[in-house]
Amino acid sequence: RMVAAVLAGLSLLSLLTCGYLAWGSRRGGAREAPGNLLGEEPAAGAPRSQPHIIFILADDQGFRDVGYHGSEIRTPTLDKLAAEGVKLENYYVQPMCTPSRSQLITGKYQIHTGLQHSIIRPTQPNCLPLDNVTLPQKLKEVGYSTHMVGKWHLGFYRRECMPTQRGFDSFFGSLLGSGDYYTHFKCDSPGICGYDLYENDNAAWDHDNGIYSTQMYTQKVQQILASHNPRKPIFLYIAYQAVHSPLQAPGRYFEHYRSINNINRRRYAAMLACLDEAINNVTLALRMYGYYENSIIIYSSDNGGQPMAGGSNWPLRGSKGTYWEGGIRAVGFVHSPLLKNKGSVCKELVHITDWFPTLITLAEGQIDEDIQLDGYDVWETISEGRRSPRVDILHNIDPIYTKAKNGSWAAGYGIWNTAIQSAIRVNHWKLLTGNPGYSDWVPPQAFSNAGPNRWHNERVSWSAGKTVWLFNITADPYERVDLSARHPEVVKQLLRRLSQFNKTAVPVRYPPKDPRSNPKLNGGVWGPWFKEDEKKKKSDKSKGANKQKKNKNRKKAN
Repeated sequence: RMVAAVLAGLSLLSLLTCGYLAWGSRRGGAREAPGNLLGEEPAAGAPRSQPHIIFILADDQGFRDVGYHGSEIRTPTLDKLAAEGVKLENYYVQPMCTPSRSQLITGKYQIHTGLQHSIIRPTQPNCLPLDNVTLPQKLKEVGYSTHMVGKWHLGFYRRECMPTQRGFDSFFGSLLGSGDYYTHFKCDSPGICGYDLYENDNAAWDHDNGIYSTQMYTQKVQQILASHNPRKPIFLYIAYQAVHSPLQAPGRYFEHYRSINNINRRRYAAMLACLDEAINNVTLALRMYGYYENSIIIYSSDNGGQPMAGGSNWPLRGSKGTYWEGGIRAVGFVHSPLLKNKGSVCKELVHITDWFPTLITLAEGQIDEDIQLDGYDVWETISEGRRSPRVDILHNIDPIYTKAKNGSWAAGYGIWNTAIQSAIRVNHWKLLTGNPGYSDWVPPQAFSNAGPNRWHNERVSWSAGKTVWLFNITADPYERVDLSARHPEVVKQLLRRLSQFNKTAVPVRYPPKDPRSNPKLNGGVWGPWFKEDEKKKKSDKSKGANKQKKNKNRKKAN
C-alpha cells in the first residue's frame, strides 16, 4: 500500500518525464483477471471480458539486443515483462519494415497483398491495398476504441491510405520509414525533403518542440490512456521509431555505454535504453489508469537488426533485409494477467500474421469467411502451452528481386526456378532459393573497434552456382550445415510447396516514383498528393469540352 501511495504521488512526474520508475506489481506479481475476484473462472485461455490490447512494435531491434538474450545492453523493463509473461522463442516476422507491418495489420502474407517486393518508398504512389480489411477495422466492429502512435510505413499517396482511413480513431506519428528523431524531417533524395509528423490527417506543427520521438510518442500514449474510459476496450498500436537509423539518443542514455568503442553500437545502446524506459512508463500508465488487470501487452520487433547500424543478431546468421534467421527471427513476448502459464517460454511456431486472428478472437470479434487469412489463432498456444496450429511459414516469394545468376529450373528439379528469391519453413525444415542476402555471422567482438569491423565476421564461401539451401532449423538454428545435397527429396517437397503458394500470389505492387510526391509541392510536408477530385475535374472538363465541340459542329451543320 505504501508503494502504491508513492507511485500515485509521483504519477504526474512519471508522465511528464522519461525517468525510470520501478513498476513491480503492488502485490508481488501479476494479478488475476477481475472475474476471479468474484470466484468465477473464465473460459480456458480466454479473458472474461474484452481485453485491452496494447501492441508495441520496435523497429530494427536485433535478436540479441535484449537482456534475456545475453546482450550487454540493459533492458530491465523488457526483461521483467517477458519473465512474468510468455517469451516467444520460435517467433518470426518479415525482414523489412513494410512487409511486417502489412502482415500484422491484415493477417496475410505479402504475396496476397502485392507487397512482396522491398518496402513502400516515400515517392511511390503505393499503399496497403484498400480492399484489405485491417485489424483496427475489425476491432472497431466490436466496440473497441482504436489508436495508433508511431511509424505507419504502409503508404500515404492518397487520403484513403492514411491510418485514420484504415480503422484508427486517432493517429499521431510518422508516415515514412525513417526520419530525424528531433526535427522529424526526412530526405528521400537530394532536394526531395519534407516534414513527417502527423496528428490524424494533418501535419503536427504544433507538436514540433524538438522532443525526442521515443519520449514524445510515450507522452502521447499516456494522454490517450488518461482520457479514455478503462471500462471500454481499447486497442493501442505503439510503433516506436527506435531503434531504426539515424542513430540518435538523448545524452544521458550514453552514461552506461561509454565503454563501447564502436560509435554505432554505443548510440544504438543508448536508443534501446531509452526505449526500454519508455515502455516502463507505458506500463506504469496502464496500471495507474486502471487498464492493466484486463490487458494484453504484446511486444515484437519488426525485423532483425542491422549490424552496420549497431544491431546484433548473434548467434543467428544474416541481418535485416535477408531471409536468414537473423533477418526474420525476432524478439517477442506476451505479458498479461490473463495468461494461464505465466513465466514460461513458448517454442512453438508463431508468425506475425497470427496476431490478426488471435486478437480478433480475444476481442470477441468475427472473422468473415471470405477473408483468406494466412494467420492462425495462437492464444491457447501462448497462454496454455498447447501445440501451435501452424506447421509452415511462407517467408516470401519475391519475383522481381535481383535474380541469382546461376539459378535455373534444372537446379529446382523442374519444379521451381531457383533464380527467384524465396524462403519457406515447413515443420523443422527451411528452404531458401535465389539470392538470400548478406549471410555473415556477426559475433559481439565485431563491435569491439571504433569503426565498422568485419574482421571477426564468419563467412561461408559457396560453391559456384549455388542457389538452393536446406536447413533443419530445430537442430541447427544458426544455419551452419546445409543439407540440400543430402536430402534432395525434402528439397523437392518444399519446392512443390513454394509452387503451390505461388499459384495464389497476386501481382506485385511496386510502381515508379511520382514527381508530384515532392513535399515542396505540398507545403513542405510529406503527405497525400494524389487527388481523386482533381482527376474527376479533369475528366469532367474534357467531357464538357467535347460536348461544346459537338454543339458547335451541330450549329455549323444547321
